[in-house]
Amino acid sequence: MVRTHYIIMGVTGSGKTTIGSKLAKALHLEFLDADAFHPRSNITKMAAGVPLEDSDRLPWLSAVRDHLRKSDGCVLACSALKKSYRSILADTSIATRFIHLTISRDTAFARVSSRPDHFMPADLVESQFRSLEQTNDLIVIDAEQPEASVLESVALALENR
Repeated sequence: MVRTHYIIMGVTGSGKTTIGSKLAKALHLEFLDADAFHPRSNITKMAAGVPLEDSDRLPWLSAVRDHLRKSDGCVLACSALKKSYRSILADTSIATRFIHLTISRDTAFARVSSRPDHFMPADLVESQFRSLEQTNDLIVIDAEQPEASVLESVALALENR
C-alpha cells in the first residue's frame, strides 16, 4: 500500500470525524482529529462564538503538520478550509489527498445545532462557508447522503484516482 495521508475536510457538521474514523478503520490507518490539536485559547474563542483568524489557525495547523510528518499514513479529520491551510498540511514527505465533504448551509446549521456537547456553536457555520476555498485538486463528495453512501462514495473516488 502506498503511504498516504487522507485528509477529510469541510465545514463544521460535514461529517469529517464520523467518515474519517470509519475510513481509517477500513484502510487500517491511524485516525486523527485535528480538533485535538487546538490550543485551549482556540477552543475558548470558538465556544464564545468568535471565528478563528489565520493567526489563531497557523500554529494549530503547524502542530498538526508536525504530527503528520512523523506518520507513515493516516486519516485526518480537519476543516482545512483554505488552500493555504491545505498547503501547510500537505508539506510532508508522503502523498496527501484531500477529500472534501460538501453539505449545504442548512444541513450544517442543523447538524451543528444538534451537537450540544461540541465547542463549535451553530453561530459559526456561516463563517466556515465564507472561509471555504474550493480548488480543483479536491476529491469532492456529497455528504448530504446517508453515512454508508458517503463512505462508499469516498471508497470509489479513492479507487478511481
